[in-house]
Amino acid sequence: MGWQSKRFGGVIGLVVLAMAFACCAATVAADNLYRAQTIVTGQGEANRTIGFAACLEDVLIKVSGALQLAGDSRLASYKAKAGEFVKAYDYHDQMSGKPKRDEQGTRDRPYDLLVDFDENKIDDALAVLGLKPWPSPRPGLGILIEMEQGARQYIVTSDARQSDLQRDSLLSAALKRGMAVALPSAAALEKANVGVAELMTAPPATLAPAVSGDVLLRGHLVWSDEDLGWISEWQMDFRGQPHRWRFRGVTFDEAFRRGLGGAAQILSGNGEPG
Repeated sequence: MGWQSKRFGGVIGLVVLAMAFACCAATVAADNLYRAQTIVTGQGEANRTIGFAACLEDVLIKVSGALQLAGDSRLASYKAKAGEFVKAYDYHDQMSGKPKRDEQGTRDRPYDLLVDFDENKIDDALAVLGLKPWPSPRPGLGILIEMEQGARQYIVTSDARQSDLQRDSLLSAALKRGMAVALPSAAALEKANVGVAELMTAPPATLAPAVSGDVLLRGHLVWSDEDLGWISEWQMDFRGQPHRWRFRGVTFDEAFRRGLGGAAQILSGNGEPG
């Protein structure tokens, strides 16, 4: 079924990373850049094949930093034979410890499918696509994000309860894109006198004391009833150049994936986010 003797302890590693992020407000996305995970139903071959294809696209983006590969039609032939790129895989039962609900016990249970890909095969595929690996160490992102929903406005922090969902989502996005991220604590924001009013307009130097990181990434997400989703605006200055991108009508999970993915695309030298 996959890992057996080759197991890297992936589930434990992800848990440790999650704990480090929650406790320290920062994590280096130190998991293997050639590793990805997705959710599948059961452990059957058909769903595993679909999972391999999804993970292959994620790894090609993660290794290169090229977010523009998302949905690229050129990946279809690679995804059709994604299993040929897989070095090892394993499952983590999301309902571990809960009663089984069907006669097989696995058919309708959600699993995290954890996949390691062959480094050389991924690098070769990227070369054919006109891209190259973006190696570690990568610049760490200090992230300041404002959430706005009606009269409710707040900055996502490492420790405030109102940020719990966004914090978990950002951790997931960071792992998916192979990025190191840091969030401010509520105390750090107060000490630096940083609030929602100046988050997107203040000079980066004014905001820098609030959060650690090599590069500052700012985001503003506002809920739109018309779009039934979030309108997101992102800013990042890198090597003296300002970068701005935005999109609308998505969940905040997708907004974070695109925000961090856009930053990775710029930092890796793959151009501006679309």
